[in-house]
Amino acid sequence: MKVAFFKHGLNSNDAQAMADVLATPFLTSGPVGKKVEAQLESFFDVRHALLNNSWTNGAIATLLALDIGKDDEVIVPAMTFIATANIAELLGAKPIIVDVDPDTQLMRASDVEKAISPKTRAIIPVHLYGQMCDIKAIRNTFGNRTDIAIIEDCAHAFESELNGDKPGTHSDAAIFSFYATKNIACGEGGAIITNNSELFEKLKQTRLHGMSAGAAERFKTGSYNHWDMERLGVKANLPDLLAALLPKQIEYVYEQLARRAILADRYRNGFANLPIKMIKKVSNALDALHLFPIGVDAKIRDDVLLQLAKANIGATVNYRAIHTLSYYRNKYNFKTSDFPNANSWGQSAISLPLYPSLTFAEQDYVIDSVKQILNSKLEKIAS
Repeated sequence: MKVAFFKHGLNSNDAQAMADVLATPFLTSGPVGKKVEAQLESFFDVRHALLNNSWTNGAIATLLALDIGKDDEVIVPAMTFIATANIAELLGAKPIIVDVDPDTQLMRASDVEKAISPKTRAIIPVHLYGQMCDIKAIRNTFGNRTDIAIIEDCAHAFESELNGDKPGTHSDAAIFSFYATKNIACGEGGAIITNNSELFEKLKQTRLHGMSAGAAERFKTGSYNHWDMERLGVKANLPDLLAALLPKQIEYVYEQLARRAILADRYRNGFANLPIKMIKKVSNALDALHLFPIGVDAKIRDDVLLQLAKANIGATVNYRAIHTLSYYRNKYNFKTSDFPNANSWGQSAISLPLYPSLTFAEQDYVIDSVKQILNSKLEKIAS
């Protein structure tokens, strides 16, 4: 049996939405994107939403809108995808890495508080695998300082909630990814949501080269209108051609989550008596279940990955700790032993297939294969 690591839920029926866009003269950001942004504002109960062509460019646009750059510090967790730290580096700011909770791999307010300095301008909590960090607690770490922004990395957390709060409730901005493997996907894409109207006005410029008007606005009166550039920006807008794939997915997102929840419970039950570490559930939270990672003995992790590949099972690593990667290790002289919680997990993590169309038969094959591989490896270690 062959089990892919991921299968998106889009099919030929979704092609009609793209065909409808092709029937208009407007392929770039336009009326379709505006409707999706309104849908996001309603879903998250926020004032503003802006679609982007990727999480990364949306995040860079956000840092630019906040005037974050050279000599500023941005606090990020050690366990995350590299983009979270890279966006600070790209603008000349310094990512300040903090360790994570050993059981959830989420950023903790206590670590953030120790890392805050006079140069701190932003904190980027990462809602890893689908569970949310405690944004209210993180905000309390810097008191009345108004020069520090909280930017939620919600690449894994579209459906997530904590204590009844969705992303964007307690932060300055929350940024999502609609990359090909995300719970909601359009190949490449993302979105920013915010309740800060002043920030929103700046974001409209920084996500489009710093221009004061996009293509739709330049012709909204029926004739050409001049634009200006008041601040530096990037090319981060999402075209209607891709935005057209999003509305139906957003509408049915909780139905898809219900299926992933069943599959996640089957994994937990199947691995209950094995020497496997699983991410601890956060209390009073709704988990988006973007990924299902397990932790195995670091000495055999890479061999387990190899054996899964030989069994035709797609598996990957999300993620190795940032400070162990060559660029950050060399630039900031990190030791592998720094940030021990993230380092330990990064050496043992394996992400298994988890998506709504995964069948029980396919999942049982994954569970049985993991059991057989682990038992074989552990027997060799014992002997």
